[in-house]
Amino acid sequence: MKKIICAVAMVCIVHATTVSADELIVGDDAPEMELAGSDGKIYKLSDFKDKKAVIIAWFPKAFTGGCKVECESFRRSADDLGKFNVVLLAASCDPLERNTAFANALKVDYPILSDPDGKVATAYGIFGKLRKYSSRTTFIVGKDGKLLSIDRKVDVENHGRDLVEKLGELGVEMVE
Repeated sequence: MKKIICAVAMVCIVHATTVSADELIVGDDAPEMELAGSDGKIYKLSDFKDKKAVIIAWFPKAFTGGCKVECESFRRSADDLGKFNVVLLAASCDPLERNTAFANALKVDYPILSDPDGKVATAYGIFGKLRKYSSRTTFIVGKDGKLLSIDRKVDVENHGRDLVEKLGELGVEMVE
């Protein structure tokens, strides 16, 4: 009986920590976003429509082990990612100052976007109600604004390489 109660409690906790609004699926329109980046620029998804595919790689917290490893994997794969007509945007619900310091510490060559109130993460269905940060999820958005891929089981060590493979599988346009 105790095992059943524990199992039910765990299911309730997991369910309560993540927004359960309509979950996005491949083929859906990607929700619009307008977020400040660690490079001082404002990024709107619609600015890339009909121009480039967009990778939005959400991570939970700057300056934590898994997030550091994931962001470093993007840097290791930068040359191969650069062969595609795609922009890489990392994102978290940390304040801009924290993400800027994180980007500078890692010397990344891509912006880390800040969603401190979690509104964009909520629109993407990845903001935790109780924990107040995003789940580690990567969205690939096509030039048409539709979701091409959603990765909810990110391998942080190899994520950059995995993205290169996925972009190829999806037939994302190469840079000439």
